[in-house]
Amino acid sequence: MDTSPHKSDFVKVNGIDLHYLDWGGQGETLIFLTGMGCSAHLFDHIAPRFTDKFRVLALTRRGQGESDYPETGYDADTLIDDILDFMDSLSVDKAILVGHSMAGLELSHFAVTYPTRVTKLIYLDAAYDRRENKAIFEDYPLKEIEPPNVKKEYSSLEEYISFIKLIRPDLAKIWNESWDQSMLYDLDKNEEGQFIEKDTSAIAKAMNETMDNYAPEDAKIKIPVLSFFARNDNRDFLPDYLTDEQKTAGMEFFRNIWLPHVDENIKKFQADIPHAKVIEIPNGHHYCFMAAEQELVYDEMRKFLLE
Repeated sequence: MDTSPHKSDFVKVNGIDLHYLDWGGQGETLIFLTGMGCSAHLFDHIAPRFTDKFRVLALTRRGQGESDYPETGYDADTLIDDILDFMDSLSVDKAILVGHSMAGLELSHFAVTYPTRVTKLIYLDAAYDRRENKAIFEDYPLKEIEPPNVKKEYSSLEEYISFIKLIRPDLAKIWNESWDQSMLYDLDKNEEGQFIEKDTSAIAKAMNETMDNYAPEDAKIKIPVLSFFARNDNRDFLPDYLTDEQKTAGMEFFRNIWLPHVDENIKKFQADIPHAKVIEIPNGHHYCFMAAEQELVYDEMRKFLLE
């Protein structure tokens, strides 16, 4: 299942074990940081393509993937200290940070707090001020709808993956073996040998609170920045078990409320970091580094990194 040409290992930071992948390579260090709840394995396809010019690593945040799941440490300061200690443990003096989704918070906070340790930043649909997101999604018309036949136990990994694809058709559309690998770490086994989802609700709550309360410090960032924004009406996000009426309501929400929110974020980011290179991806996927636009993302990243 895991076919990417990397070394998989752990590093002790802040008293816990964090999982990381190392694809090797020569040159400046490039560190990929995951989105919320994800494993570093999601970078298995794009990361090794940079080893001809860079040393390439990916770190799995505490509370997800193969890393430890402590009860605390999900505040912004601790999260970036995890990254700093990871770099120190591997004798990385300076690095380029590439972050997806939630990792945008870590990129910005790290660059402002430890400016001498980072040389460039790349945001993969990650440069958002999330303080308004919670309020916006209070009006999401489908938030109370549960998927049919929700199960607490699964006979196999394949059954669990089928369920994830049912409720997240946007992921089903871009699924590859790296998702299979990542899903392994979402599950435990009970005494009957059935697969059950890990209870990470308290960790997710802590991470969401950190994002909801973090005021972006982007205006303080002086180093080169590349930011991708996936501007999408999220029609692929709506599962088939919804009625046509429900799908229409969801589409109207994303078109009339979510997209204007994205546009405001883009404007604010550009105003805060006028030297940043911003690339909007029409109909782009949140996992833009894995979806149809992955070649665009790779090409633009490579040009930016080699400038």
